[in-house]
Amino acid sequence: MSRIGKLPVAIPGGVTATLTDTALTVKGPKGELSMAFVNEVNVEQGEDGIVIKPRDETKKSRAMWGMQRALVANLVQGVSAGYEKNLELVGVGYRAQMQGTSLKLSLGLSHDVIYDAPEGITIAVGKPTEVKITGADKQRVGQTAAEIRRFRPPEPYKGKGIKYVGEYIRRKEGKKK
Repeated sequence: MSRIGKLPVAIPGGVTATLTDTALTVKGPKGELSMAFVNEVNVEQGEDGIVIKPRDETKKSRAMWGMQRALVANLVQGVSAGYEKNLELVGVGYRAQMQGTSLKLSLGLSHDVIYDAPEGITIAVGKPTEVKITGADKQRVGQTAAEIRRFRPPEPYKGKGIKYVGEYIRRKEGKKK
């Protein structure tokens, strides 16, 4: 029995959910998102919210039950509150700045890196060493943060690079004489 799957997904005020046979569309103040369901689950809309149940008692349908419920909850939270990832640039001369909708990163390379924000994602730079990524789609926000981090991942000796705020970088000891 899925502990996550048996909980209904509550629909907050200002959010509307439209359910068809194989898909769900959720509209809210932050935008509109939709997803298709797998064949192993049944989806119903009740007074508690959206309820997801497995079609049968196979191992795959029980596995999909909790996952589909979590994806629906992510859609509802995304259109109502949104998602956010914060990155921190650590290193001498490492800085970020916005050029229109593009992010310009100075990372100690021979050239500056220009990153264009994907559709539905907002990138903001508060301080020159902090980048804030926001959007309604949890997967897109995380993927954008990972792509920016990939330009200069943190290295274990000095800790220089782009890291998530609050991320712990395990440091290594250098060579000994």
